[in-house]
Amino acid sequence: MITRLPAVRALCCTIFLTGAVSTSLAEDPDQVIDLWPSEIPGPLSVTRGEEGDTTGDDGQLIAGERVIRTGNVSTPQMHVYLPPAERRNGTACVVCPGGGFSILAWDLEGTEVADWLTSRGIAAIVLKYRVPTRQHGWPDMVVGPASDAQRALSLTRLHAEQWQIDPNQVGVLGFSAGGATAAFVAVKGESRLYEAMDPADEQSCRADYAVLVYPGAIVDRESAELREEFADASSAPPTLLIHAADDPVNCANSIAFFQVLRKHDRSAELHIYNSGGHGYGLRRTDKGVTTWPARATGWLEDLRLLKRDEH
Repeated sequence: MITRLPAVRALCCTIFLTGAVSTSLAEDPDQVIDLWPSEIPGPLSVTRGEEGDTTGDDGQLIAGERVIRTGNVSTPQMHVYLPPAERRNGTACVVCPGGGFSILAWDLEGTEVADWLTSRGIAAIVLKYRVPTRQHGWPDMVVGPASDAQRALSLTRLHAEQWQIDPNQVGVLGFSAGGATAAFVAVKGESRLYEAMDPADEQSCRADYAVLVYPGAIVDRESAELREEFADASSAPPTLLIHAADDPVNCANSIAFFQVLRKHDRSAELHIYNSGGHGYGLRRTDKGVTTWPARATGWLEDLRLLKRDEH
């Protein structure tokens, strides 16, 4: 099902010279599309109520602002944000918010990221993947979200002409658990996690590039060894990894993934900042890690996914 909403394209975020974003007034998406036409494949979310914001009044603030923590997602969707037609550069990005496979940090790692991408001419597809799945344990907890991400990549390519997207310039950007989801999709390449069900699945489910920001679950928590599901990175696209050394979600996740990418001679770039912690999204703090959007901008330019005069 496709829901068409008014296209409100006024920029609602503040973009600093560093490329970091202070805050965002979430805009209405151009379209909201249910991912699955009928039965949802793979491990389902274990919901205990209706979908909604689970953040309480005492919820942790990030850069002085509250975070929308969306829980109980049983109907996966893609929320489509398109740049103004004259600024579209043909690149698209499926954005996977984090949340420990329990919730989605919907604004912090979703709609605010869409604002940043669209301001640079990139179509942003914010993925509302199924949660919670954490109760399934590894690897089933990531299989459902990754299936949703693959479906979103195929659907994006199905709409490529309509949205003025180059089907060879469709990537993923994920944070924390969303980073694990994006990494899982990256190593799968064209290997679909579910049986094709309609014309959308005739389109590729690969990611043409991947940006992983403080990803988790790539290494085993106890041993810090790379999980076997990520061991074959021979199909992975060019990948950028961002992490802070003091992140409680061990930076070994990014380091191990970088190493396996290089082992398979894949294009990879890794930035480990001295400090910054976890879960900052694009919100500006006094830590150097919040300049990561500037690094990502340069990386996208190097891949010719973003023109140097578009920021």
